[in-house]
Amino acid sequence: MSNIVAIVGRPNVGKSTLYNRLTESRKAIVDDFSGVTRDRHYGVAEWTHHSFTVIDTGGYVANSEDVFEAAIREQVIIAIEEATVILFMVDVTTGITDLDDEIAVLLRRSKKPVHVVVNKVDNNSQQSDATVFYSLGLGEIYNISSMTGSGTGELLDAVVEGFDEEAVEENTLPKFAIVGRPNVGKSSIINSLIGKERNIVTPIAGTTRDSIHIHYNQYGHNFMLVDTAGLRKKTKVKENIEFYSVMRTIKAIEEADVVVLMIDAVEGIESQDINIFHLAEKNKKGIVIVVNKWDLIEKNHKTVKVFEEQIREKTAPFTDVPIVFTSVTEKQRVLKVIETAQQVYDNRKKKIPTSKLNEIMLPIIENFPPPSIKGKYVKIKYITQINGTSPMFAFFCNLPQYLKEAYYRFIENKLRENFDFTGVPIQVFFRQK
Repeated sequence: MSNIVAIVGRPNVGKSTLYNRLTESRKAIVDDFSGVTRDRHYGVAEWTHHSFTVIDTGGYVANSEDVFEAAIREQVIIAIEEATVILFMVDVTTGITDLDDEIAVLLRRSKKPVHVVVNKVDNNSQQSDATVFYSLGLGEIYNISSMTGSGTGELLDAVVEGFDEEAVEENTLPKFAIVGRPNVGKSSIINSLIGKERNIVTPIAGTTRDSIHIHYNQYGHNFMLVDTAGLRKKTKVKENIEFYSVMRTIKAIEEADVVVLMIDAVEGIESQDINIFHLAEKNKKGIVIVVNKWDLIEKNHKTVKVFEEQIREKTAPFTDVPIVFTSVTEKQRVLKVIETAQQVYDNRKKKIPTSKLNEIMLPIIENFPPPSIKGKYVKIKYITQINGTSPMFAFFCNLPQYLKEAYYRFIENKLRENFDFTGVPIQVFFRQK
């Protein structure tokens, strides 16, 4: 189950500043998607061991007066449908505006936890000015300054309290999410998998009204498909289809064990595809890349290799990912997608016995020890796999602080060479022994 925190409010109240603080400050970790795109409005944050996705809705509103208010209204409606917790941001220096009132009406009707965040509260007199926002009828208000960060701790404590903790679903079947930009063939691949024999399909009401979980059980495969393809049937979201599909995709990724990222062979891999890829990687999900519409490409003996290289260049440094070339309309290699996803799922669940890890990795480390720093030598004595939903390894050593990024990479590559972790992000930790 995913926890999504959406920041809503009218323009210029400081939504982006708060978003940046949550997703990039030291306390709420997380690094940027290495500057993949300038207009990224969703990221991952962490607070007291809760990891969650933050969405700055401001980034999705067209800035022209006439569509403006309607667009903001629409965003709030989508956020109410999709988010776990909503932060309604207002500005103490302007007081309550008509647009604030309008947004508050929508939020009062929703059943979601809403926190009123009063921004730009920098001194005591503003503390008392802020009390006017209680009249919005949305409960507690949180005074913050998104510039200095004061007040964000209390706010985040309240936010994580509203999270869905029933992350463990009864259903233990593998979950594969089929994601990608509109028109890459997501619905077609699902239809061609399910075929006309509807009796093998039991749509299970998903966690949201239209992310459908389909139970697939044939050809020896048994898993849940998380379908995000039913996206464009919503008539009321015309402007915000991009915002809506981002919400949908994030949800599907966080619900899934393996993310099947479909890209269009004709258009190639684009920045939005790479964003999705990094989001899946960051959430430690298995990943399969499917290049669809391959029948439309002029072939020569080099084509596949060249295309694969271009993709790996863009997903680097995580390049150990299977790539399947399909033509869904021609029914080419559709089952191969499922077989590959199953393999990646198994890799993600894989547990390597401690004895085997030490037997294989210690000699490699002995032959290629970490470089000494200022005459200090790092000695790695023992390795074990840590329990978790995705593969994590602890290397116990005397001076973990002296290990550089390059050595982490080296170790990760050696683990990948010796134990098949294709399609799965792995984490390596060096711990004091």
